[in-house]
Amino acid sequence: MKKLLCLFLLGSSLCFSQKLTIPTDTMVVTTHNTTVKGISFSYTATTGTQPVWNKKGEPTATLFYTYYERNNIKDKANRPLVISFNGGPGSASVWMHIAYTGPKVLKIDDEGYPVQPYGVKNNPNSILDVADIVYVNPVNTGYSRMIPNKEGKLPDRASFFGINADIKYLAEWINTFVTRKNRWESPKYIIGESYGGTRVMGLANALQNQQWMYLNGVILVSPADYKLYSTSQPVYSSLNLPYFTAAAWYQKALPSNLQQKDLLEILPEVEEYAIETLMPALAKGGFISKEEKLQVAKKMSYYSGLSEKSILQNNLDVSTSFFWKDLLRDKTGQTIGRLDSRYLGIDKTESGNSPDYSAELTSWMHSFTPAINYYIKNHLNFKTDVKYNMFGDVHPWDRRNDNTRENLRQAMAQNPYLKVLTQSGYYDGATTYFGAKYTMWQVDPSGKMKDRFTFKGYRSGHMMYLRHEDLISANDDLRDFIKNSLSKGKSAKY
Repeated sequence: MKKLLCLFLLGSSLCFSQKLTIPTDTMVVTTHNTTVKGISFSYTATTGTQPVWNKKGEPTATLFYTYYERNNIKDKANRPLVISFNGGPGSASVWMHIAYTGPKVLKIDDEGYPVQPYGVKNNPNSILDVADIVYVNPVNTGYSRMIPNKEGKLPDRASFFGINADIKYLAEWINTFVTRKNRWESPKYIIGESYGGTRVMGLANALQNQQWMYLNGVILVSPADYKLYSTSQPVYSSLNLPYFTAAAWYQKALPSNLQQKDLLEILPEVEEYAIETLMPALAKGGFISKEEKLQVAKKMSYYSGLSEKSILQNNLDVSTSFFWKDLLRDKTGQTIGRLDSRYLGIDKTESGNSPDYSAELTSWMHSFTPAINYYIKNHLNFKTDVKYNMFGDVHPWDRRNDNTRENLRQAMAQNPYLKVLTQSGYYDGATTYFGAKYTMWQVDPSGKMKDRFTFKGYRSGHMMYLRHEDLISANDDLRDFIKNSLSKGKSAKY
């Protein structure tokens, strides 16, 4: 009898089991209330999936998104729309969603460290007071997935996983989204963090020239510029020195006469030294004179907190990974974080050229993963057994033919309305603030559009908004940028 009962239960469970898939085209709508900058209002959250189609009109993927609209807005034509991406490539749009611009933020301490119980709380600094926001998850991130055809075969990965493929299908997806939500009249902004910076530089041009959709603003948050990373020495290496100074200052590892100054008093002189002295010195390679090499090593040590010996052993070309390992090697024996050098790690051994792990990323995964899974299910009422991919399988990623920097220049030249804001944390060692400045300088070599670029720096790392003080100021900077880039009845002409 027991055997028959077990067989019955097994058969019943098989009858109710389903293939693990995400709906191709669906949405869940919920309403909420919040208070931003002291003003209370209600908003609607639409959470769902929207397809990507091939040339035959067949769905090849579906993208998970969350769309927030402030309620009781009569004039949607003048209501800005912000389209938000994170980076990776392969990262879900979770980080800015529940820690920066959205109506909810993580329960973390004021410096960004995890606090239990995990969850979210109201964000009184969200830009939802001045703009509606949609957070988009590219293929294989969040709940976004490729869709097999009738034969069960998945589409060619090359149609999604590369700089230009990514830009192409996302531009088409945005067109559909804007049409469905009836937002063609609205001023539009695209914001991208990290690799998302590369993405939105390319999207600015693709939206204008392939989708005929013109933007008011492009926002680069801790942007990754692969044109810069693929540049051989001496350019890239010299640009790291101001970051070294910032991180060493935070860790109290600079000489006392520098340490007693405020960070922003120090950085301008280090930036000047990096461009005018270190870059030319590195350009000489092995043919630099011994005297000059020693002078540069001494100054680098002064500005970085590293020993002259370590710098000379690296031939003046100090990698960021070595810096993370070496800065505190003879002090506390700890490593510092890659994406945010305020964070500390503990390696198996103090020897070596790079940390065993990223102290900051493990901390962030600690707090973000439970919070986003809880929030989507319990606040947004979107339920699925599909795993939420904080980081998805998108590799190999095709970096060839990266023209995104030129794409942004062309989009700006064609569109007199278009302005650019860059936001960076001084303690970011992955996409350094000075690297972001350098990219900004290089977009328009003519200098004729430089008054349309704005740079803002913060005393934190890659996700500057995790530090409470910077959450406030960075959102205020976004709010000001949006307000200042609206047309206000002015014609789009030079």
